[in-house]
Amino acid sequence: MPDYDVVVIGAGPAGLAAATRAAETGARVAMVDDNSHPGGQIWRAAAGKAPPEAAPWIHSAEQHKVEWIAGARVFAAPAANRIAVEKFDGELELGYRSLILATGARERFLPFPGWTLPNVMGAGGLQALAKSGLPVAGKKIVIAGSGPLLLAVAKYMKEHGADVRLIAEQARQSSLLAFGLRLAAHPGKLMQAVGLRAALLGIPYLTSCWPVAAEGTDKIESVTLRRGGKTWTERCDYLACGFGLVSNTEVAALLGCRLANGSVVVDERQQTSIKSIYSAGEATGIGGLELALVEGEIAGFAAAGASARARALFATRDRYRQFAAAMERAFALREELKALPREETLVCRCEDVTLARVEACTGWREAKLHTRCGMGPCQGRFCGSAVEFLLGWKAESVRPPVFPARIESLTRTEP
Repeated sequence: MPDYDVVVIGAGPAGLAAATRAAETGARVAMVDDNSHPGGQIWRAAAGKAPPEAAPWIHSAEQHKVEWIAGARVFAAPAANRIAVEKFDGELELGYRSLILATGARERFLPFPGWTLPNVMGAGGLQALAKSGLPVAGKKIVIAGSGPLLLAVAKYMKEHGADVRLIAEQARQSSLLAFGLRLAAHPGKLMQAVGLRAALLGIPYLTSCWPVAAEGTDKIESVTLRRGGKTWTERCDYLACGFGLVSNTEVAALLGCRLANGSVVVDERQQTSIKSIYSAGEATGIGGLELALVEGEIAGFAAAGASARARALFATRDRYRQFAAAMERAFALREELKALPREETLVCRCEDVTLARVEACTGWREAKLHTRCGMGPCQGRFCGSAVEFLLGWKAESVRPPVFPARIESLTRTEP
């Protein structure tokens, strides 16, 4: 007998929704996440307290006796219907009838001169650090890149006393206006957008604008920005920079699930190409909070055998998928961004590999063999998406361990 009817990997919105709905059917459910609190990146706990939006889902999961396995990370799949996870105090194997991958997404970083300076970080990364106690009050912050996340981060920083100098969005004004018209069909999204812009009154929001260099000695002191034919320097203590999101597909790839266009391929029931494995949320494509939640609900019901309850949510999911497609078109990355790095700019910061060394190779495999690009601690999570955008190369394989793991864990996990 398996240890659980359903195991959910990831405790963000999609994972919480999936675990809760599966448990509602009477299934025995476990939810695994490498954080100490549920909520994922978007509902990250601040000072140990989950945001109000997450509280109902967390409470419902507790009520339905979802087993919470915190501080645990999947690193291998030693046998069919079994996964190996590593915790701070050891490792364990979990058996399942159905597995739901709600592994979320990470920020996409594009290299430019100075991007490795201290205090240059992802937009979501800076927000996560602030929620964990990093003082930002009075700090000059420039927020740059692309996507709605920039506005959310700017709002959080402003509310916590930061001096947000400007928001640099690489998308064109015309694209954003077209996207704004689509919001009329989604009143909830429209109200969110209006609320965000109202909260950010007085902070310049510059479209067709992006950073071209970060400058400083021991840490960032200023950032050079470009907009049209104008280039200027802005003093700052932090540069929060993220060019959209990238699906986390490493665990799905390890398990043999089919991938396409950088995300996990699923059917109408959120089932992957492997019968017992489902996926939901940003791992199946970047779509936002509401889509992640409804996909999680469908996956939870389907994985627990409640197909009729899953089908009742298909129409809602379709509406949010249409919104996601419009958002992807609006914030598509511009070709000009491919010219950001210079030959001497580091592309792989783990292994100190420059753009010139990567460009001398014919593909991702050769770059790994000759330069160790993608072979460092991040295992290509930063440089992989950057190289894919810059050169069109895709990672060719995923091998265990998919995350850094202790040798003790590897030797104790039977193949």
